[in-house]
Amino acid sequence: MPHGVFHYLKSLFLMENISRSQVEELLFSWTHSPHIRRHRADVIIARVRLVSVIFAVFTPLWIFVDAMTFSWPEWFILAILRVLSGLGFVALAWPYESQKSMGMAYLMLGIMLAIPPAFYLVSRPFLLDLQTNGWSAVMVNAYSLLPFVVVAGLSLFPLTALEVVILSVPAIGSAVLGAFQMGEFSLVYFANTMWLLLLVMGASLFSGVGQLNYLISLVNRAAIDALTESFTRRSGEEILDLQFRISARQDTPLMVMFMDLDNFKSINDGYGHEEGDRALKSMAHAIKIRMRRSDTLIRWGGEEFVLLLPNTDTAGFETVVERFRGENFGLRPDGAPLTASIGVAERKQDKIEDWPKLVDLADDRMYKAKKSGKNCVVIWEDRKIS
Repeated sequence: MPHGVFHYLKSLFLMENISRSQVEELLFSWTHSPHIRRHRADVIIARVRLVSVIFAVFTPLWIFVDAMTFSWPEWFILAILRVLSGLGFVALAWPYESQKSMGMAYLMLGIMLAIPPAFYLVSRPFLLDLQTNGWSAVMVNAYSLLPFVVVAGLSLFPLTALEVVILSVPAIGSAVLGAFQMGEFSLVYFANTMWLLLLVMGASLFSGVGQLNYLISLVNRAAIDALTESFTRRSGEEILDLQFRISARQDTPLMVMFMDLDNFKSINDGYGHEEGDRALKSMAHAIKIRMRRSDTLIRWGGEEFVLLLPNTDTAGFETVVERFRGENFGLRPDGAPLTASIGVAERKQDKIEDWPKLVDLADDRMYKAKKSGKNCVVIWEDRKIS
């Protein structure tokens, strides 16, 4: 991201203490952690269903207003369109069990946002041909506001800036087509419509990004350990559960490394807790710079860390382990290297049926590494790698 753009966005959203990576989280969804994606999917799906419930009720009820405003068969055509739209909203609001992923959230949000523009484009040609006056003219003009309603509705969801722009395109496109459906194209009408739509999109972008920033802050505050910036045990257990279910369903490998910093108590006792905290931060940092993007680091408790490695099998295992052992975790206060004892378990290799047993097995092997002289790795069949 260009340096000037970064500082402009910081000042635009009044977030002077925000980092470059945090700004990127507000711009692009692919920078989000799995934990953020899961919570964001929950919020978006819940709000789509809530909005769909409201529209599922009021969309068909508006048939009575159309019947009092327009003559036959115009109001009947609108009634058919409203019933079809209402059924679409009912389908979205239906409380069926679904996978709460960002893919599902995008699908549900996209369908909900597509219904009003579709209604607008189908109804607009014959509404423009009507001879209207008074209240009927007001109603025809009200229908022309549907693209604005869609773009404004984006403000209800925690979305990245790019998502707001992309999701606004269908509504803006329908407004463009609606302008060309008029008997005589009016450049003034078209320019005014586009200008207002862009203003509404800007307001939705500001609201959506603000909500996203708030959601990320709340989730990270609850999910991230303040000292090591790794996941807390509670949030880590949620990730373990999700990853284990994905691994079992797709029959892919899932490896867990249980790490315990060697002789940590002597650092706290001999040099104080500040040095102990520094050692933990050093270890967490050393692990992170060697992780893949798909890996997850969890502070399990005290000086214990769990590293979750999806799609890591036993074939290339020793190469992986070498990155996380030996004298790779920094220095102790006396200048000696920080080392760790590591236990490893893998779902398919060890034939494990649930994630707590997988972690417990890695934990047992870590204790065997401690008893075997520390600074080593114990894997399946209690094989030791020094």
